[in-house]
Order: sequence, then structure tokens, then C-alpha cells
Amino acid sequence: MQFPESWLRTFCNPPLTSQQLADTLTMAGLEVEGLEPVAPPFTGVVVGRIVDAVQHPNADRLRVCQVDVGQEQPLSIVCGAPNARVGILVPCATVGAVLPPGEDGKPFEIKLGKLRGVESQGMLCSSKELQLADDHGGLLELAPDAVVGRDIRAQLLLDDMLFTLKLTPNLAHCLSVYGIAREVSALTGTPLVEPEFPPVPVSLDHRLRVSVQEPELCGRFTGRIVRGVNTRATTPAWMVDRLARCGQRSVSPLVDISNYVMFELGRPSHIFDLDKIHGDLQVRWGREGEQLKLLNGNTVTVDAQVGVIADDQSVESLAGIMGGDATAVSDETKNIFIEAAFWWPKAIAGRSRRFNFTTDAGHRFERGVDPSTTVEHVERITQLVLDICGGQAAMLDDQTINMPQARPVTLRVARAVKVIGMPLTQAQCAGALRRLGLDLVEGEGTLTVTPPAYRFDLQIEEDLIEEVARVIGYEQLPHTPPQAPITAKIRPEALRGAFAVRHHLAQLGYQETINFSFVDERWERELAGNADPIKLLNPIASQMSVMRSSLLGSLVSVLKFNLDRRADRVRLFELGRVFRKDFSVQDSDTSVAGFEQPMRVAGLCFGPLDTLQWGLSERMVDFFDAKGDVQALLAPLRPTFRAAEHPAMHPGRSASVWLGEQCIGHVGELHPRWRQAYDLSHAPLMFELDLNAVLGRPVPVFTGVSRHQAVERDLAIVVKESVTHAAVMDAIHASTSPWLCDVVLFDVYRPKKQTLSEAMASSLAPDEKSLAVRLSLNRDDATLAEKDIEFAVKAVLDSLAQRVSARLRG
Repeated sequence: MQFPESWLRTFCNPPLTSQQLADTLTMAGLEVEGLEPVAPPFTGVVVGRIVDAVQHPNADRLRVCQVDVGQEQPLSIVCGAPNARVGILVPCATVGAVLPPGEDGKPFEIKLGKLRGVESQGMLCSSKELQLADDHGGLLELAPDAVVGRDIRAQLLLDDMLFTLKLTPNLAHCLSVYGIAREVSALTGTPLVEPEFPPVPVSLDHRLRVSVQEPELCGRFTGRIVRGVNTRATTPAWMVDRLARCGQRSVSPLVDISNYVMFELGRPSHIFDLDKIHGDLQVRWGREGEQLKLLNGNTVTVDAQVGVIADDQSVESLAGIMGGDATAVSDETKNIFIEAAFWWPKAIAGRSRRFNFTTDAGHRFERGVDPSTTVEHVERITQLVLDICGGQAAMLDDQTINMPQARPVTLRVARAVKVIGMPLTQAQCAGALRRLGLDLVEGEGTLTVTPPAYRFDLQIEEDLIEEVARVIGYEQLPHTPPQAPITAKIRPEALRGAFAVRHHLAQLGYQETINFSFVDERWERELAGNADPIKLLNPIASQMSVMRSSLLGSLVSVLKFNLDRRADRVRLFELGRVFRKDFSVQDSDTSVAGFEQPMRVAGLCFGPLDTLQWGLSERMVDFFDAKGDVQALLAPLRPTFRAAEHPAMHPGRSASVWLGEQCIGHVGELHPRWRQAYDLSHAPLMFELDLNAVLGRPVPVFTGVSRHQAVERDLAIVVKESVTHAAVMDAIHASTSPWLCDVVLFDVYRPKKQTLSEAMASSLAPDEKSLAVRLSLNRDDATLAEKDIEFAVKAVLDSLAQRVSARLRG
């Protein structure tokens, strides 16, 4: 919320500087996130009156003005503004004045000069040149009562400060200048100027019949007819300035009055064009299919969950949110109906978000607005209407249907001392609550408070404890060091940190993404195969309604986002938590009963393997590139890969990743179905692994280096096409040779389509393939003899023949 300091001080004027006032509010829980002057620094600008204006002799678009600035002689100033005319009061920068910096960042100094041969003794200023607004269509015209010769900063209160507060939802009573002044009075002890609302003279006996049909929607409805208003009147400059300094532009007198009272007293209201209302008004829930064109131009369709104000023909307003265009006031409006109501917060909360917009009125009503002051605030609005637009006021109609009942809340002083963490007496607690204007009854160590109508946030004991702490001051809390010993949690040597995993993936060319844990339910169904995800009770958006059980959906979404912005090569990874239902999980310090929340690491690669260069021909990433990245991430551990299926991956181009007998994740190509659904030019490669397994790292153990040279032998074996690389490696390592150190596959040969005679001559059947493997043999205690080598090779061949029916290629 934004407001000017000068407006606040009309209600409560403590002996504090602007910064001290901001600090006081912040330490009381009303965080001041912005404090800045209304205008930037400048000097030498005064109020001037144009007493004469003639055409420039040498320029069609310039005028030579005689300007009275309170000196003995008027100043001669050349001006090109279209509205420069005799009689108006404008800001005049005299010779020597320093204006705010321009686009070059340097202050602009006014000097005596000539324009087209005519001397100019200053400059007449627009609001843009003083950096008060962006409007540069002409001179800034001042009010007729401005004092000639007076410093413009004093005339327009440009040394005023703008406060911007970031209020939490429980501080709805501070969503007005008067509400903040009430807090300042409690915090500083400065007297509060209570506003008065004398009844306006009533000259008409007219009344618009209003039927409140839903007590759970509207608890109180107050209205009044005013006839004969002049909507073409001009909003007073003081009101326009205050609204502007609250961030609200001036629209028309009636709209400005409604907005002004909302900022002043926190009461949203609405003014209808009475002549556009058909019959009586009904306050009720909407009906299926009813539509309303709003003041912002949007047309919405309501249902039985949205409150409305309707006449005999159609819906005219969204209750507590925004009025309708059909009954909006205009320059032709003559008769109006002023409405101020108490809308139950639960009936307003979340309604505007359904239509993808928010309003100041809805923001206040869904947090709670004082139901006891609707009459007083209608009187205030009526008085402003009569003062500015004229007219005749009718009798006030006030209906009380279903008012909130204040429930006493008891504060135990001992409990407050324990929660706040500092010694307090009952008198201190009672004094703090009384300063807030709360009625209380003292008991033996207790204080029972009956919350006022404007305090919807005081419902439990902790609410009162917070109020005591706020008023006493958070800065008064003692600095108590921790009582328990703090010992650093040392990570075992066999584990690496999550940041080491991040750095490793970054070195492999991946970039980290951070995504919401809330995802689209469709992702869970399609990419994770999760038909029963964890659903959110109050999702922030319809496409973020469930908790993710896989990171792959988020990565595909980020990929799509980058591809839409013409990225052709994408490498992404994410470390994050996933969420699954598991009724075996028990409550603990780090877990919630019934829900498993493991950490995962996932990666995605798309596009060319390398960036464009002359040394290598372009090749798209494939399964083996992603598999290699997984192996590099897990090294020096040696994972195995087994053909497997995953809901998000191609059934013939995916594998499960195993460490020992534990499956730690999957790697593969995106399923063609989802590639087509997400409109991808080709399929990305993905992997997702259990982070705890990735963090494991064996502790290095010293092993002596053999003094004897290793021996290598190459074997060309023939196996069936269906035999996998893993099966061949397992068979070789299962041999009885104790001297086998390593084995590497370095060539694969498959015969091309052949005639029968060629196939017989090649020694390979059409369903066979030839694999070339290199065996590394060594022993630590002696040099391998030829018979030892032959024994090792024979053991490998025997194991291959027995396990995979392999034979040496002839």
C-alpha cells in the first residue's frame, strides 16, 4: 500500500522524522519497503502568473510571455507550450535554477539566453520537466489560489515522502491511511485525530428497495440516493494529488470520491447510475449462465459460487469486487445510488482470481472490512459528493442482516512470557493491548480481550501475544545465545555433496533449472505413470494442481520454453525433491506420515552433440551420449544398464540404471507419443536418478602398481544378434582366470545383405554378429608365461561358449 506522509500526519503527527517513522512501522510488523520523496531535488522554481503573452517575432510556435514571480518587474520568458496563456499560474524556473537531471544524468541549470533573437529570463515548466509526471503536453497549471512567488516545492508539498508498505494478510485493518495512523498512535503514544461524520442534510424521501437474499454473502447493506449531481464538475486538486500519491489516477469526480474514501478509511464502495437500474436490487449468489460486462471491459460468466448485485433484468455488479459497465456513472449521470456493504470475507476470497484479475476492493473485503461503520462512511461519501458535485441527498437506508459476533480471546501472561522470550508483567501486556484500543478484562494472570469489529485477525491467544510483542517492540527482545551445543554435521568421506553433482553436470555441458514442485496433473499421468498424484487443496493455478513424482515433466516444459525462443541446442538438469504416496512412511523430523519425499537428479539433452564447428560433422545426440553422461556422473562406480520401459521413454530406446542389485533410475529417449504431443522436432534424451545413489562415492584405497608389464590379447567372437553387450561382459568376467584385469569392446561387425553363397563364405549367419574384444592380463608376483596367457584366454572362451554360445570367428 502506498500513501503520502502528509496525509498520515493529518490523523497522527508524532515527533519523528520520516526515517524514524518508517523504522517504527517496520519494527511493528508493517514493513516499509519503499520510502522516497514525491519529487526529485531541484531549486529555484517558483509560482508565476502569466500577465501577458504575444507572438514571437521570429517563430510561429513560440510566444514571449511576461511572468509575474513576485519581483518588482515581470520576467520576459520565451515559451513554446500550447497552453501558455494570460492568467494561468505555472511553475517558473528563474535564472540560476537547477532542474532534475535529464537523460544524460546531469542537472539542468537555467541560464539567461536568447531564443530566436529574443532574451529569455527563465523557463516555464511542465510536470515532465520537474519529473512529477510523464505528461509533457503543456505547462503544469496550478490551482487559482497558488501564491505568486512562492517556492513550488512548498506550494505543491513536493518535500512530502511516499511510504510503500508491504502488509501481511492479517493486517487488513491497516489498508487505509486512518488505519495506519491508528497503529502509529498506539506505537508512539501520539493522540489520534478521530474523523467525524455528521449527518448530511436530507431533502428527499426517496429510497431504492434492496433485498438481501443471502445472509452468508452480505451481512450489512447501506445505501442512499442522491439526485441532481453534476458529474462534469472538476475533482479538487487536493484530492487528485492525494490519489496520485496513493498510486491512483483521477478518473471522474464520483469515481475519485469513492476511491478517496477507500484509501482514507479502508471502505470500498460503489456508486451506481440510478437511472440505469431497472426496478429493485437483489443481493444474491449468481446463477449459471449469467454474464456481466465489468468496468474494466471484461465480460465474465458467473455461477452459484460468486456473489452479485442484480436488478430486475440482469446482474449489475460483482459483489465486493467490481461494478458493471451497464450502471456505471458517466458525464450524463444526474442521479446516483451510493452503496457500502459488509461482505463476508469467505464469500469474496478467491473470486476475482477465478476471472484472472484483482481489485483493491476485493483485496480488502477478502481480508475483512469493519462492518460497524457503513453508515458513517456513506455519510462521508455523501458529503464529498454534495461539496464537489452538488445535488440533494435522500434518506439513508441501512439493513443489518448477519453481523460477525466478536468472540472473547484470553491471553495468559505466563504463556506470553514464554512465547515472546522476555520477562513481562501483566500491566505491560494490558498497557500494550489498551494502546491498540482493545477492550479487555483482567483476571488472575489473564487478560480477556473482546476484539473490535475492525480486527478480524484476533481469534486465538497467539494473535494477542503477537500484538503485545509488536507494541512493546521487536527491537526490545533480548539477544539470547543458543543454549544447546552446536556441532557441525560432517559429511562422510564416502559421500559427495549435492553441489559437487551440480558442478559435475555443469562440466558436462548441462545448465541447472529450478522449477515448481507443483505441476500439471497431465504430466503425472503421461510422463510419470502416476494415476493417483498428491493433489493440492488450494492450487495457485489450475495447471499446478498436483505434487510432482518425477522431474522429467518440468525439464520437458523448460525445453519447450527454450525451443519456442529459437534455442537449437539445449542441455538441462535439475536437483529436486519429488513426492509420492507411501503409507509405510512414519512421522519424523524430516518426514511426513504417508508421503515419501526423495531427492532426484534428472537431465535432458536435445539437439546437436556439439556446437557448430568445422572440425566435426553435425550429429544429433542419441541414447549412447546420454548413457555416457550417466556413466561419467557415477564414475568411478560402474553402473549396469538393462533394457526396461518407462512411461515417459521410448520402449525400445530406454534402460534402467543399476548399481549392484539396486535400480537407481532410468535413461532413454522421449516416447514418440509425447514428442508429438509437445510438438518437438526430434526426441530429447533424458535420465532421472536417485540422488542418494549418485552421491555415493567409494573411499579410495591404496593398491600397489604392478612391476610387470600387462599383456593384451584380441578376440573376435561370433554371437547371436540378440546377445547384448552386458551379457558378453558378464560372461568374460565370470571366467576362472585370476589374471584378467580389464576388457574392452572395440569393434562390432554385422554382415550386409548377402547371397547364400556369400553368407556361407563369410562364416556369419544373417542373425549373427562379430564382436572384437581386447583382454588385458597381468599378475603382480611374476611375468605372465605363454602357457598362463593361453590358460586365461581359454577360460574366457569357455565361459563365453557356455553362457552366450559364442565361438571364435574363423
